Amino acid sequence: MSGLLEPGAHRGAELTDDAAVAEALRRVAIAWVRALAATGDLDGDEAERITRALTAARLDVDELARDAESSGNPVVPLVAALRRAVDDDRLNRTVHRGLTSQDVLDTALMLVSGAAFHRIGDDLTTAAGHLAALAARYRDDVMPGRTLTQHAVPVTFGLTAAQWLAGVLDARDAAAARASTLPVQCGGAAGTLSLTADLAADPIATARAFAGELDLRWPGLPWHSRRRPITDVGDALVGVCDAAGVIATDVTVLGRPEIGEVREGTADGHGGSSTMPHKRNPVLSVLIRGAALQAPQLGATLHLAAAQAVDQRPDGAWHAEWPALRRLLELTTTAASQTAGLVGGLEVDVAAMRAHADAAADELLAERGGTGTPGDYVGAAGRFVDAVLDRYRG
Repeated sequence: MSGLLEPGAHRGAELTDDAAVAEALRRVAIAWVRALAATGDLDGDEAERITRALTAARLDVDELARDAESSGNPVVPLVAALRRAVDDDRLNRTVHRGLTSQDVLDTALMLVSGAAFHRIGDDLTTAAGHLAALAARYRDDVMPGRTLTQHAVPVTFGLTAAQWLAGVLDARDAAAARASTLPVQCGGAAGTLSLTADLAADPIATARAFAGELDLRWPGLPWHSRRRPITDVGDALVGVCDAAGVIATDVTVLGRPEIGEVREGTADGHGGSSTMPHKRNPVLSVLIRGAALQAPQLGATLHLAAAQAVDQRPDGAWHAEWPALRRLLELTTTAASQTAGLVGGLEVDVAAMRAHADAAADELLAERGGTGTPGDYVGAAGRFVDAVLDRYRG
């Protein structure tokens, strides 16, 4: 994935690219062999021999991608490649036996999602630290409050940063909750584990062991046509992009030359123009906004596919999920990283904020009949800033 038309995609490409998916598929195949051994349904030495072969197998992702068209998914050519790597005709038939393609791919996508959630959580934690510092530093610095694009009452930049912080904390908590409950997929051809019952004394115990090998959750039954696990992942990712988008949009508005209350930092040469050397474009904000505008439609695709997941295994609806989910993972991983950079380098002009508040005092104080000063609102805003900071520190 070059990212030529996806600036910033390099920040997390290794988590979601074809190589990452192929390795997740391999992990699933190995975990199944180990699960059979853990429940006593496969000899431990034989399982170790198979595991070593699968670990060493060379996977050509380009070839897997081409061959996936013949079967409609990449698992069939992957299984063939892995079985070829096991130099024993009896043992190689154990690879994948009892599973179906959807078991392997759904589970692999849960692993890929988990890795992305971990990275996203780290970047949101970094962003939250920067926002907490901004909220505390500018707790009492007055700026115009704006509602429906017009002057409202005075607020503080500390409160603005605290609101951003609360949104980031909400998104981080939702992502962490989703990451902690990612389920394994294990049902066999039609969600009954019928072939696993021929291999294992207790198919459910094997499914639980399978989940344990991957540090995923056994959900109690397969979810081949019940796609809430996928839409839940998508919803958490969209929520992250929503929170990031609010920050980025505020920065682009407040950073307009005629307002000039905040601006992006210039680290790493960000913000240059190809033709106008005077410009400092808010490029991180622009890219984050781009992600936030794309994410909801990708999440909607996952919900649309979920509503069409018919029979015991869906046709087409399942396939529509893959590119939408991966793109959403890519966008969110990138946007979370860019958000941490944006708020970490943000430049705040409190003099401009105060000047704007004083100049618009008649409008901003209309709620109080025009009496007092913009600074009279500092105490009310500060209470909310302190509440959000308490949440962050707690």
